[in-house]
Amino acid sequence: MLSMDYIKERKDKLKEGYIKRNTSTIPFGYQMDNESSTFLKPIELELEALQIAENMVVNEEVSLQAACDWLEYKTDRRISAPGLKKHIDKKYGLRSERLGTEPTSLLSR
Repeated sequence: MLSMDYIKERKDKLKEGYIKRNTSTIPFGYQMDNESSTFLKPIELELEALQIAENMVVNEEVSLQAACDWLEYKTDRRISAPGLKKHIDKKYGLRSERLGTEPTSLLSR
């Protein structure tokens, strides 16, 4: 049976922006919580930088790789281009869905 203190602790952590850990991979913008191995603590600087990079990529102002390089410069934490693409596609949908058109690149033909 779960104690009321444990349940209250879990709710308090979730209110502070903590997320529950689902896999062994720690997502960009989060770190392990010192007190609990089941929750991940948000890192505000990284989450803000990630949001800026997402907006630049979605608006096609920069490439995925340029956004990854900028994120590494800004936060001292690395994210791969496929990892950033997966994050953006999950949050905003595929590029073709966002723009309503198919890519015109020769490589995509």
